[in-house]
Amino acid sequence: MFALRALIIILCLSGALPATAADSSPYRGACLSKAEQRAAVAAHRAVPLSQAIKNLRAQGHRGEVVRASLCRRGEGLVYVLTLLARNGKVVNLTVDAANGELINGR
Repeated sequence: MFALRALIIILCLSGALPATAADSSPYRGACLSKAEQRAAVAAHRAVPLSQAIKNLRAQGHRGEVVRASLCRRGEGLVYVLTLLARNGKVVNLTVDAANGELINGR
């Protein structure tokens, strides 16, 4: 089971798998670079990614984060997260970056 999960994660991160819903999200072109992400967190426009993940875990989302992007949404910012659930399913979540609260997910 562990080997299968590891293989799925490696394939997702390498781009060998077909595009997922996260790849075709409306935020695709509006995501921040690493430097812009650090600046947004330093300016308190976004909570750190670790805090957003901690909030999700507290709400019962226990999957492994395989992709995370900080993207513009209107006037604010959101984290677009892809999680690999314990049952092997991929879950896409959108988290308000200002407060770390879940906006939606499936």
